[in-house]
Parts: sequence; C-alpha cells; structure tokens
Amino acid sequence: ELPPSEFMQVADSTWLVLSVVSNGREPSGCQATGVTKIARSVIAPLAEHHVSVLMLSTYQTDFILVRERDLPVVIHTLAGEFDIYKEDSGECVPVTCDDVSNGFLKPKPAASPTLHPVLSPQTRFCVLTVAPDTLPAIATMLIDVLFYSHSPPWDAATSSQDLDSITFFSFSLIEGYISIVMDAETQKRFPSDLLLTSSTGELWRMVRIGGQPLGFDECGIVAQIAEPLAAADISAYYISTFNFDHALVPEEGIAEVIQLLQQRQESSR
Repeated sequence: ELPPSEFMQVADSTWLVLSVVSNGREPSGCQATGVTKIARSVIAPLAEHHVSVLMLSTYQTDFILVRERDLPVVIHTLAGEFDIYKEDSGECVPVTCDDVSNGFLKPKPAASPTLHPVLSPQTRFCVLTVAPDTLPAIATMLIDVLFYSHSPPWDAATSSQDLDSITFFSFSLIEGYISIVMDAETQKRFPSDLLLTSSTGELWRMVRIGGQPLGFDECGIVAQIAEPLAAADISAYYISTFNFDHALVPEEGIAEVIQLLQQRQESSR
C-alpha cells in the first residue's frame, strides 16, 4: 500500500518467514539463546546450500527470512531434521519434500566466504517488550525516537574500529507481540513501569557486521557469526537490516565474542 517514491528502496526479492518451535517447550535458562540456538541445525545447513537468510531475533522468539525462490532448497535441506508446516487459511499443514520437489536446485560449488569487518561500539543496549494494551501510553515517545531524534550523519569515521557509539533502535510488532531494542540512554526517556525485560535486567553490547551494505545475494554471513558463538554457548540476538547485520551479546561477554570472531577471521584468511 505504500506509494512508489524516490525515497523508498525495495529489494527485488520476496521473502518468506520461518520460525523454529521445539514442541512448545521453552529452552532452559542455562542454554544459549537467540541465533545460537539454531546455528547448527538451521543456519549452517542453509549456508552450505547457498541459501541467503535474514535473521530477526525478538524478545519472544527468532525468525529466519528466506527468499521465496529458495523455498524448495530450504525444505529439502531442513526436512531431514525438522517437521515442516505451512500456514494455510490460519491452519498449520504439514509440508513434505514432494510438495516442493519441482524446481529443486542442487548446491553450488562452495565459494570462499567474504570476510566482513566487525565493529563493536561502546553503546549498551536493552532488549524489551511492552504489553499491547499499554502501547498507547508510550506512542508519542516512540514516534519521537523513531522519526525526530537526532541521528548523526554517516561519514567515514563511523567505519573505523574505534567506533564509540551507534544509533540503533528496533521496533517489531509480530502477531500482537512487541519487541524493542534500544540503547540504555534512550530507555531512560520511557516510563520504567511500562517496559518489560528479563528479571536479571541484563544489558547487551553489539557487534555490527559489514563495512558497507551487505546486499541479499551473499550467503553465510549469519553462519560466520552464529557458529563460533554457538560453539562457546554464548547467547546472542541477531538482527539483519537492509544495510548491515547486528548481533547483540551479553555485556559481560563482549571481550570473548570479539576474540572469537577475530580468531575466526584470521583462520579463514
């Protein structure tokens, strides 16, 4: 419904959303959460079959977006480990490999993955949710943060390894569930009694992947970040955007994360 405009850039692919459910069971508190839960079982196999993905972690769960044209490869790749369902008129209907076998693409020869720079700003972030019925109480503040808060212009300095801070605010509304990622300073502008977070109230640090817009054709970017974190049992929320990818990790683990990713990059050279 959005009118065509010179101000709006749209990727040429249509994407489908996948969500992974473990028989309705919640993960235990000692397990890694976020993208690391599905790194080995979903993200790595898709990367091996040259499927480009966008990741969206939210307060409630995680979503994987794949291009519609890649659906046959996705289902053939994941059917061995997962029961796969599609939504049909509001009902979940089982999908079998036979349903999508027409047009199945064979994996391409493996190519050396691009080593993208990883930046770690000093900004501390919060992962929050809001009860839907209280959303009107913070609507004005949300609009101010989204559209009117000052955003520093992009310049070459922001691409340096000495990045001190980053402007980042993520708001998602999915099936009535609200998820917000904001920096700790912005959180102070909201009524504290309306923002819901975990009982520990942890703060998160970010690693941003890419020194320039990543595009949508390259595969394996999420896997390069998620696999070493999963191996170290480090929780991470991962948010892919139009220009860059962002992984949020617990503040106390940021030094270990940077070390792991640097080691991964050095071993890939």
